[in-house]
Amino acid sequence: QKGVGMNEPLVDAEGFPRDDIDLYQVRTARHNIICLQNDHKALMKQVEEALHQLHAREKEKHARDEAEALAEAMSQNQSLPQAFAKVNAVTPGSPASISGLQVDDEIVEFGSVNVNNFQNLQNIATVVQHSEGRPLSVTVIRSGKKVHMGLTPKRWAGKGLLG
Repeated sequence: QKGVGMNEPLVDAEGFPRDDIDLYQVRTARHNIICLQNDHKALMKQVEEALHQLHAREKEKHARDEAEALAEAMSQNQSLPQAFAKVNAVTPGSPASISGLQVDDEIVEFGSVNVNNFQNLQNIATVVQHSEGRPLSVTVIRSGKKVHMGLTPKRWAGKGLLG
């Protein structure tokens, strides 16, 4: 009313109530605005507390999920069978390359050879020679996962039956 807001004086220079405004209406409006501001502050405080609780629960859930994932990964690593050999080279275009064998694959099972009966690489050579032209079941560990593939030893342009 007449430029009177929340902070302007309601009295004149001599200390008497101003007669150019409705004092009751201005004081009532100020009171209502202050009540609304207090209600708004209280609601904002509740929202802030709820957000803190929400984020704390999410942080706990994230930590729990990470711990579970780590425990699962550890148990998965423990459940993987033990490898007896590691592939250090695969010639491009060879039967081994065509079947999907890759460098750093850890061999768990090669035909009938596994960790229980493996003695030396001659065991694998024997299996390869007896399986020329017939598919062999090969199981490897690649990037922490067990991978099955079929490998058929055969003559090709390079050395050996596998490459």
